[in-house]
Amino acid sequence: MSELTTFAAHQLLALYRSGSLSPVEVTTDVLARIEKLNPAINAFCVVDAERALASARQSEQRWQAHRHNGAAVGVLEGVPASIKDLILTREWPTLRGSRTINPAQAWEIDAPVTARLREAGAVLLGKTTTPEFGCKAETNSPLHGITRNPWNLSCTTGGSSGGAAAAVAAGMGPLAVGTDGAGSVRIPAAFCGNVGLKPSFGRVPAYPLSPFGTVAHLGPHTMSVTDCALMLNVMKQPDARDWFSLPVDATDYTANLEKGIQGLRVAYSPTLGYAKVDPEVAKRVEDAVHVLQDLGAQVEQCDPGFTDPIDISVGLWFSVVHQIWTGMSSEQQALTDPDFQAQAAQGAQYTFADIHRLQLRRAELGSMMRQFMQGYDVLVTPTVAVPAFEARAAGEAHFDVQQFLGWTPFSYPFNLTQQPAITVPCGLTTAGLPVGLQIVGPMFDDALVLRVARAYEAVKPVARPVI
Repeated sequence: MSELTTFAAHQLLALYRSGSLSPVEVTTDVLARIEKLNPAINAFCVVDAERALASARQSEQRWQAHRHNGAAVGVLEGVPASIKDLILTREWPTLRGSRTINPAQAWEIDAPVTARLREAGAVLLGKTTTPEFGCKAETNSPLHGITRNPWNLSCTTGGSSGGAAAAVAAGMGPLAVGTDGAGSVRIPAAFCGNVGLKPSFGRVPAYPLSPFGTVAHLGPHTMSVTDCALMLNVMKQPDARDWFSLPVDATDYTANLEKGIQGLRVAYSPTLGYAKVDPEVAKRVEDAVHVLQDLGAQVEQCDPGFTDPIDISVGLWFSVVHQIWTGMSSEQQALTDPDFQAQAAQGAQYTFADIHRLQLRRAELGSMMRQFMQGYDVLVTPTVAVPAFEARAAGEAHFDVQQFLGWTPFSYPFNLTQQPAITVPCGLTTAGLPVGLQIVGPMFDDALVLRVARAYEAVKPVARPVI
């Protein structure tokens, strides 16, 4: 890996500020790395080198003016970043991993998060891969094929933000934007050895709103917790197009990262009371919890007390897939991923009364977790129950609920409850695959999950794959 592509965003910013490195140098190296590695990894579905270099040159000029006369620079000035192909980006097609969308149309709108990154001076490199409409936790599609894990190219990245996670892990840009409707930021971040945050629902504005509604979040993929906080400072800026978005948030999420966790009350739930966990994953997470204890946290092993809510998650999910499916022509339906078709068929079985009952049960779960968190500062669990498994083509595996989400029982509950949750790497299996530690916070306390993650990261630095 080129030295320049190993730097995290906050390190690049310090080097730009001192004048010892320029955005053009970094962007040139990152683009060269994408050209070299993307054919094998398949993290990017759009790369726009010309626009990226033009943006880098503009950032370089702004840094020169800053050093000369103190002119303002953006929070992410000159840092390479990528956008998931579910998120609108001006001048680039947003195909959502689907052959049903016509790329030959005007692409004139930036989603809020895209606009905020541009305003902050980030150098946008291109769009990263997703399964069709972000419909599953593996990143493969009939449109773009299989995205592969930089730690082992035979393994999956997870999904649905698999392209974002693979790009960051492989040094193809230190920042990436993903989405998370049932774990789609945290799963691939854990499988690829990155930091990935699902903020509190509404913290990061969205437009258009996800068809999957109030389980869907946008969040950062990064090489470090500090970078995650930097990105959240940018991504949280308000946008009137999202009527679910939270009020203006003046928090500086980098401010208390080094405060430590002495005395914090940590609930440790190794299974949430129902999950089957790979022994190596369980051991790495248990070791990480001991580190939190050594750092001064008061750890209590306990389960929140809910049963597996997978039926709530898949019921709400599949019913939306069916709605998307019924809005397509028969010609479009024939082009879709077999896994998407299988989800639509299952979604057709749900009545309005079924969905209403699932929403009521979701509300009960949310209330239970609000009450549970009154007794603890954070809840920690594994991020995913298994290490990354074999990468598969779209439709290759027999589709059922367990194959869809059963192996990631720690992610979807906290989409249902809308709580902030972060994954931070906590070691490797004997096969050399990353394991993630998940830290879940009380609703709206995104700063706390970042602080706990940073305390762990400070003594257990993130490893990078050698490719």
